[in-house]
Parts: sequence; structure tokens; C-alpha cells
Amino acid sequence: MSDVPVTSEHVGVHDAELTALFDANGKLAEQIPNFRPRQSQADMARAVAQAIATQSTLLAEAGTGTGKTFAYLVPALLWGGKVIISTGTRNLQDQLFLRDLPVVRKALNAPVSVALLKGRANYVCHFHLERTQQNGRLTAREDVGYLREIGRFIKTTSSGDKSELSRVPENASVWNLVTSTRDNCVGAECKHYQDCFVMKARREAQQADVVVVNHHLFFADVALKDTGVAELLPTANTIIFDEAHQLPDTATLFFGETVSTSQLMELCRDVLAEGLTHARDGADWGAQVASVEKAVRDLRLSLPVEGAKLAYAQIAQSSAFFPALEHMKAMLSHLTEVLAAQAERAETLEQCRVRASEISLTLGRWHPSASHASDQADVLWVEAFSQSVQLHRTPLSIAPIFNKQREGVPRAWIFTSATLAAKNDFSHFTSQMGLELATAKSWPSPFDYARQALLYVPTDLPDPNSPAYTEAVVDAALPVIEAAGGRAFLLCTTLRAVRRAGERLRDLIAERELAWPLLIQGELGRTELLERFRSAGNAVLVGSQSFWEGVDVRGEALSVVIIDKLPFAPPDDPVLAARIAEMERRGQNGFMHHQLPEAIIALKQGAGRLIRDEHDRGVLMICDPRLISKPYGRRIWQSLPPFARTRDLKQVESFLLGPPC
Repeated sequence: MSDVPVTSEHVGVHDAELTALFDANGKLAEQIPNFRPRQSQADMARAVAQAIATQSTLLAEAGTGTGKTFAYLVPALLWGGKVIISTGTRNLQDQLFLRDLPVVRKALNAPVSVALLKGRANYVCHFHLERTQQNGRLTAREDVGYLREIGRFIKTTSSGDKSELSRVPENASVWNLVTSTRDNCVGAECKHYQDCFVMKARREAQQADVVVVNHHLFFADVALKDTGVAELLPTANTIIFDEAHQLPDTATLFFGETVSTSQLMELCRDVLAEGLTHARDGADWGAQVASVEKAVRDLRLSLPVEGAKLAYAQIAQSSAFFPALEHMKAMLSHLTEVLAAQAERAETLEQCRVRASEISLTLGRWHPSASHASDQADVLWVEAFSQSVQLHRTPLSIAPIFNKQREGVPRAWIFTSATLAAKNDFSHFTSQMGLELATAKSWPSPFDYARQALLYVPTDLPDPNSPAYTEAVVDAALPVIEAAGGRAFLLCTTLRAVRRAGERLRDLIAERELAWPLLIQGELGRTELLERFRSAGNAVLVGSQSFWEGVDVRGEALSVVIIDKLPFAPPDDPVLAARIAEMERRGQNGFMHHQLPEAIIALKQGAGRLIRDEHDRGVLMICDPRLISKPYGRRIWQSLPPFARTRDLKQVESFLLGPPC
């Protein structure tokens, strides 16, 4: 496969070849069961080929059912040179690597090599596994069995990828003890360096034609240079971001700085273990660590209840927070000095010293007058959790930083998603990412929404801010769920609403002796909830943000999607407040130019759960009366797929009880 991108004179050849490939009698149809030609898919593939040929940037919004994955994979495998594909989640990464890429590669008979690259926390670390097996610092009883499973797994696996070991849950606490972090990786000094799964994955990625990563990995690398992507970028001819609507939030996360008291507690744990192992006589390690741990706890106690998000200016200067922060810095500084005096006695002690120094530097920059690498304004804010505190430094805009990363070697940049625009207007996404000069195109879904689906906005619901709003939503939704025989998602904008709606539904189901399984986020893991929902066939699932996107339930198991409120971001978010203030300083309307398009894109994602193929049929129920009562409501529903619309419950019941497609 050539590493040199084709020139624009080849575009016409691409058009003819792509038309043949996506034809009813083409190579894709020969290899893929139930393949049907879709005009939108072929048109998008041509646009991607054009961007690759001209080394340009393309924003490609493709409605649900377009088949956008094949639309970018085909030209990427044929003409993309060295390709990096970044997806929204690790699950999508695995799906692309294990299912979609092999199918397209076989159909095209393309001689390309493919590699999967994940963050280091996904690979078992020989060093940390061995250390955990020896010292047995396990935090849960079930971890003993899990550790044995991982010990057996490492002897047979070629990748070390923990997703291959399904017998140990992904969220088991033992994984933190047997994987490495950027902070605690021993690097080339490690005796297992030649066998290291992280390094093996990076070597394979270096040599592959197509490398599949995820957004967190891509942007963590840009910020930290610690994932292997930095080594790939100079040679890449084509970069493709799937689920690109997630990029602004992901990039914001990594282009800022965060330091957590959890990092300090983890450092203390490692300092105590390494100090007692390698320099027992060098210091009173217990006392040194205890002083830092107490300072961490005092900092947490200086803030209000958990869940609080406070901008720097909101934390009263008279508050106990700032003295507690200074005391914590002093205790950490003292611990760093002790580590410096003992660091030469062991590589792991030197590592702890480096970690302590880096945390101190980050804490030192958490001050309005502190210098920062970016000349872009930042927002300083604090988030309090039950046991920890996070100090964030977040850029007001990621556009200048991202554009800087895109400078240099000419290459194709493809950004694709089902939701990049609000009513065919891409300006919100382009301004966030600094892509104002990019070509933007949109292709409609092949589904017949007017026949397959109904948009229902009930009458007589109270104001969304009223105390009993969630209960009113459930009461209005119940007859719709009854008409569907269960088979519903109730998507809420907050976890509090999930709990209240779940309680109300549980009471109503028991009271009416209804036979629907009720599945509530938080009571089981997301994957298990979805598996139970699919297998039950008549379940009702109540969930929040994690169920608004990336969920694919086809067929009759999901016939109703109920959305409690328009998904406007919470007004107390310090970064949102700062961005709106900056927009209004420049004469823009923060609501119309930021909050509204954000809500529309999120709503389009939620609505996209309903119709997943041409045989699906169902009702999208949006309960928020602002969709009708506010002037901006029209822009919102016009941005959704072209559903038939009603406010009549009887019409909804008749539709749900009617014949299938």
C-alpha cells in the first residue's frame, strides 16, 4: 500500500470505481449479507475520496442508516495511505477492528495491515502484576480469584488486552493494580520491557497501514505524548474521526489540566510500599505519608457537599479551601524532599519523586496569575466528590490549540457523525474546533421517518423546573408505554431524574400489576442493562446520558423513546458560564450560538436510538413543553429527522397498535 496520497487528477477514477463497488452487483454486495445500495453511502464515499485525494478537510454528517463506516473505510483502505481512525469509545474501536474492517478488507481484497491501539490502562502490565501477586494488596475479596484469572491469562494472550478476559469485569478494582499508568511505568528500565504489551501494541501500530484508536487516546497523546499516537501522526496521510460530535468535549478534557487528590492518595500508597521495601531506614515513611493524606482529607472537608462545581471566583477568599490547599502543597513539597534524598536507592523511589514533583508543578499553576503554555484564556474550577477533589484548568476555546496540532504535513482530515449540525448549520461545531474553512456536507438517512415514526409532544405538562415535573413526565408516558407493551427507553437529563422516574415507574408497575421488566441505570452495569433489555423484548429502561448515544437496539424490543427534557447543559457549569460570558463580550448570544446548538446535537443523538433500520417502527416522545411554547422550539424539531408529528395521545396509541412496517 502506498504511503503517498493520490492527486486530484485521480478523483474521476475514484468516482467510477466507487460507484461500481457500492453497486448492487459490486464487491461489497458479494461479501456482505443483505447489502443494499444506498445513494447517500456512495455519495459520502466519493466525498471522502475527494478529501483524501486533495489532502483537505471534510465534515461529513450522515443520517442513521447511511452506512457511514463503510463510506469512509472503502476509500481509506484503497487510497488513504497510512490511516488513523479514531472512534468515540473503546467498544466502537473493538467493533471497527474486529467486525467492520475485516469485512471491508476482504470485500476489497485490499492488502492492508491493521492494528488496534488502546491506552496503557487496557493492557496487563507484567511488572505490576508480578508486584501485586507478591505483596497481595487487594481491596476486595473477589479480587483474589480475579488475580488468579489474570495470572493465567497473561501466559496465553498475545495482546494483553483486558477486553479479551471477559471473566474479570472491566470495572474490577484489581485492574488498577495490574496495569500501568504514565506515572508508574518503569519504562525501558523494566526487566519485562521486551515483552511489554503496551510497547508491542505501539510497535504493531507503527508498522500497520490502518491504526484504530479512540478520541481519548488521540487527545491524551496530543497533551501528554504518552500513548504512541504522536509517533504515528508524522507518517499519517489520512485522519478519520468517527462520532466526531464528541471531539469538543474530549479535546477540552485533555487540552486542560486536572490534578486530583486521588492521584495524591495513590502516590502515598506507592511511596509507603516502595519506601518500606527499599529504604526502610531512610525515613519514617508512615508519618510522611500520613501528613499528606491528612492534608488531602482536610482539603476535601473545606468544600461543600459532593457534586459541587465551583469556579475560582466562586470560592470565597475567606473560605478554608485556600489555606487547606497551601497546607497540602507544603506537605507534598516536604514529601518530595524526602523522596529526593532516598531516590538513588531504587528506580521506583525515583519514579515516586518524579510523580510528586509533577503534581506539585500542576498545583503551582492552579492560580490565575500563574503562567501557562497556552496564550489562550483558561477557566479555573474545582469539583468535589464524596472522597476526593479535582482542580481543573480548562481552556475557554480549544480551536487555537487543535489548529496548531493540524499544522505541518498536509494530510486529509475527515470528521463524521450522524449529528454535527443544527438544521444543516455546522457553524457551532466548526467554531468549536477551528474548522471554519472546511468543506461540510450532509447526507440524509435512507429511512422513511414519516411512515416509520411519530414525534409526540404531550399537552398539559408543567414547567420543566417545577418540583413534580419528573412524576408528571412518568404519568404522561405511562399510557404510551402501555400501548407499546413496554419496549421503551425513558431518557433523562440528570441522574436525579433517573432515580425519581425509576421509583415512580416501579410503584405504577406494581400498582397496575404490569409484567414489564424495569431496568434502571445504576442498579446494573450499562452492558448488562442493554443485554437484559434486548433479551426481555418488553422491558422499560430508565437511563441518563450514557444511553443517549452509542446504543443500538433493533427490532420491536425498542418501540418508544421518551425524553424528559431538552438536554440543555446545567447553568452552574463553570466552563459553560465562562464561555457564554466570553461570547457575549464579543456581541454574540450565548444561548442561541452555544447552548441551543449543543442541546440540538444531544437531542438528535437521543432521538437516533429509535429507528435503527428500515423495518423499525416507533414513537419519539419529547415531554418538554418548551418545544412548542418557546420561539426556539421550532428550530429544534426542524433539526430532527422528518417524523410525522402529533400532540394527540389517541393517535399515538393507534400508531403503536397498528400493523408493523
